Amino acid sequence: MRSAIVLILVFAVLVSAVSVVATQHASRAVFMEIEELKKQRDLLNEEWGRLQIEQSTWSLDDRIERIVSEDLDMLVPNNGSRVFLVP
Repeated sequence: MRSAIVLILVFAVLVSAVSVVATQHASRAVFMEIEELKKQRDLLNEEWGRLQIEQSTWSLDDRIERIVSEDLDMLVPNNGSRVFLVP
């Protein structure tokens, strides 16, 4: 009877040890995935910042006015050619 209890306890300790190892392995795998996702997030944040700077550069008033006058041959209307509608 006593040897059966010892055998059950040894088996329980072995199962517990294997469970600890498996849990630790899973924990490390999840940690590595989290770190990789953090790196990806940081890269995406850097790209987002660059895109915001690029967008602000493309939408500068001077640039738009230059493109309109050079590429589209458009001119700013003078005061005499403007018509204002009053409701």
